[in-house]
Amino acid sequence: QVQLVESGGGLVQPGGSLRLSCVASGFTFSFSWYTMSWYRQAPGKERELVASIASARYSEIYAPTVKGRFTISRDNGKNTVHLQMVSLKPEDTAVYYCNAAYSSRDYWGQGTQVTVSS
Repeated sequence: QVQLVESGGGLVQPGGSLRLSCVASGFTFSFSWYTMSWYRQAPGKERELVASIASARYSEIYAPTVKGRFTISRDNGKNTVHLQMVSLKPEDTAVYYCNAAYSSRDYWGQGTQVTVSS
């Protein structure tokens, strides 16, 4: 059974930092084959892609709203993907979800709440 477990969310003041982690388990194929992504969904809004890191060459993609502030990374030896977030803004407030995708397989975590507020 595939599991993606996120952690690291919380309440932070504007300008602060958080590091999200997602630990994966139960994959049929090697974790390294999966493109790993972080999405977020704010209240009343659609889920949106925040950042993605591919399996090959670790190429990274970022939403324009977070580029330069967020960094995605992966540790294939630990089946883990991280999202380092700095210079957080109130508009970054959302539930952040970890996603793993390979071929027709698409898996989601249950999400972790990030709240940016003074």
